[in-house]
Amino acid sequence: MLQNFKTYLIDNMGVDEAAYQQIHPSIKSISVNKNQQLLQAGDICKYTFFVEKGILRLFGLDEAGKENILQFGTENWLVSDRDSVYFKEPSNYYIDALEDAVVVLLDEEFIESLARVTPSFRKKNEKLLHNHIRHLNKRIHLLLGASAKKRYLEFIKMYPDVMLRVPQWMIASYLGITPESLSRIRKDLAKENFAPY
Repeated sequence: MLQNFKTYLIDNMGVDEAAYQQIHPSIKSISVNKNQQLLQAGDICKYTFFVEKGILRLFGLDEAGKENILQFGTENWLVSDRDSVYFKEPSNYYIDALEDAVVVLLDEEFIESLARVTPSFRKKNEKLLHNHIRHLNKRIHLLLGASAKKRYLEFIKMYPDVMLRVPQWMIASYLGITPESLSRIRKDLAKENFAPY
């Protein structure tokens, strides 16, 4: 039973129980092993992945082959290369699992069937898309103009459940800093927040 996905549709997409029962037979999900790839650069991304359980990451490689992480997706998050899905163009990114995971595969056909059984879905989906754009703009702004410390504090707000589940170098990659810089920031914050008796 994909309880997280059902709750997500009801709470965020205006899907009622009757509509859920109609679309339930067309819901496709897969189990993914840790380190398994769901998307490779050069392929066309056919799905948006809803994370029922586990962690996914979306990342690209720079010219030197270094990984640059754009997004983590934990339970109840959506992960996709939206450009590739929408424009049917080869992706520049990879998506893989950082833990054993269960993901729901959302394709164009499923989205259309959801829109047919839930009239308010398109409006809710549009709001979700605009919210995603808002977060991307904020992330770009932080990368271009904020200190590494501020970026780290924003990361903690955005991904409170990721800190203990992924290696420190991946968090540093997401922040656009070295693991050594991240280590210094964490030590400084620990000193600032330490209140001796």
